[in-house]
Amino acid sequence: MKLSGAEIIVESLIEQGVDTVFGYPGGQVIDLYDALYASSDRLTHVLCSHEQHACHAADGYFRATGKVGTVIATSGPGATNLVTGIATAYLDSVPLIAITGNVSRNLIGRDSFQEVDITGVTLPVTKHNFFVSDPSKLAETIHRAFEIAMSGRPGPVLIDVPKDIQQMQIEYEPLGKAHKAVEKTVNEKQMAAAVEMINESQRPYIYIGGGSLGADVSKEIMELAEKIDAPIGCTLMGLSAVSVDHPRYLGMEGMHGHYASSMAQNECDLILAIGCRFSDRATGNVKKYARQAKILQLDIDAAELNKNVAVNLGLAGDIHDAVIRMLNAVDRKERPAWHQRIQDLKQEELNQQEQLANPHKLTPQALIHEVARYAEDATPIATDVGQHQMWVAQSYPFKQPRTFVSSGGLGTMGFGLGAAIGAAFGSKKRTLLFTGDGSFGMNLGELATLKATGAPVVIIVFNNKVLGMVRQWQTLFYGAHYSNTNLDERQSDFAKIAEAFGIPGFRIETLEEMPAVIARAMAKTGPVLIDVQIDRDEFVLPMLPPGGSMDQIITMREEI
Repeated sequence: MKLSGAEIIVESLIEQGVDTVFGYPGGQVIDLYDALYASSDRLTHVLCSHEQHACHAADGYFRATGKVGTVIATSGPGATNLVTGIATAYLDSVPLIAITGNVSRNLIGRDSFQEVDITGVTLPVTKHNFFVSDPSKLAETIHRAFEIAMSGRPGPVLIDVPKDIQQMQIEYEPLGKAHKAVEKTVNEKQMAAAVEMINESQRPYIYIGGGSLGADVSKEIMELAEKIDAPIGCTLMGLSAVSVDHPRYLGMEGMHGHYASSMAQNECDLILAIGCRFSDRATGNVKKYARQAKILQLDIDAAELNKNVAVNLGLAGDIHDAVIRMLNAVDRKERPAWHQRIQDLKQEELNQQEQLANPHKLTPQALIHEVARYAEDATPIATDVGQHQMWVAQSYPFKQPRTFVSSGGLGTMGFGLGAAIGAAFGSKKRTLLFTGDGSFGMNLGELATLKATGAPVVIIVFNNKVLGMVRQWQTLFYGAHYSNTNLDERQSDFAKIAEAFGIPGFRIETLEEMPAVIARAMAKTGPVLIDVQIDRDEFVLPMLPPGGSMDQIITMREEI
């Protein structure tokens, strides 16, 4: 049968199981939006306020559901507005399909109105991209894009479709749902060597990243930890893969990680790294990283092996298959001395937290714990980037996989609200967004989207009237030169701003009023905003100093 190119795009998306797309219309995608209009009973379109945040919404949709997210934008500025969102997805291995319109083929290369070479622009931050020049290949291209986005190490794929191809009638045959390519498995010789390394270790440490979530091995990792008597630590992107209640779990390690997790990694004799890439924020000074440990790295992407740190054995292949085989092959062992050392580190961390705690002050930790009382285990928790992100990473009691929605690799301020909207649409659950006044200032236009859709997102603004993370570094390492990090002049009343968009706004200034205000806000069923005034001199601790190593962790301000 013959359909227009625009109709083929819509039919192909539906064929791939897409139920929600995010985007913003424009001249070169009018035909596509006309096809969306005709299929609105089968495919929901969420109109965002800006293409970047539409891309973040598609990203958040995936992080909360595991289903590929989709975003649509027009040519020129619409397409270039996607770039930060695409790069955010790329750095965190998020499968995402970005569909852009472009000028008709006869106008390409003529500096036509709103023409841009978006495939060239996005080449460094996409797993692959396509410029559709042959109309007969349109459906095949979309099918292939989904396959590429999902297979191997996931990532974003962009499809640029000229306007004339969207308009012309093309023969269309359904191609069926795309599937992930069959992943190669770790060979027997390498697996045997890995098992031997684990069996010979005295102080093993299981270190999980975002790849463990993608491989869906949370249950197997916990079983492996029990079998080999090892603690579990994680990267920022590995948060939520293992419940905070698990007795083996020590939490995030690294620059702002938990003391016990970071110190256990520093003292172990074997790091079993599963789906993580040893980023600089996780390792600190690479030359001093894990000097006592052998490193066994398992990743779907062979390019990650030995990239940031030298490893003793690198295994490239299907993570799910490899972890199950490892679990079945390793010896069951008890390591009482190591187990006791882990308990001692956990107690040291608890003592530090008690010293830092102030029961008479409205602290970020008190706020997070109070809000968490109203959330279900499956509630998606989104963040922007900055101090609030680290406080959530350290303190929020994640219980189920895929409940942490945050930008890790690119560290994108402004990510949060779009991502929270996407997570809410994908999960069909009320979603919590923890943000800072700096980050929220970058995306508050999406309050219009929130109001229009009624998405049940609760926004909690940590409002300290500063760019907190930069200011913390200025305080500690730059002689308190607060260059352009104080935001007092803005005088933004976020509760009133929310109300101007038709969203209930609340304000908290003291610890005493916090429980009652949060209770009133959480009683709302739709979107709501809570503006919380916190001390600008609250620090994220622990932290590594610049160029520091794990044995130089700062746990108290007095240690500076």
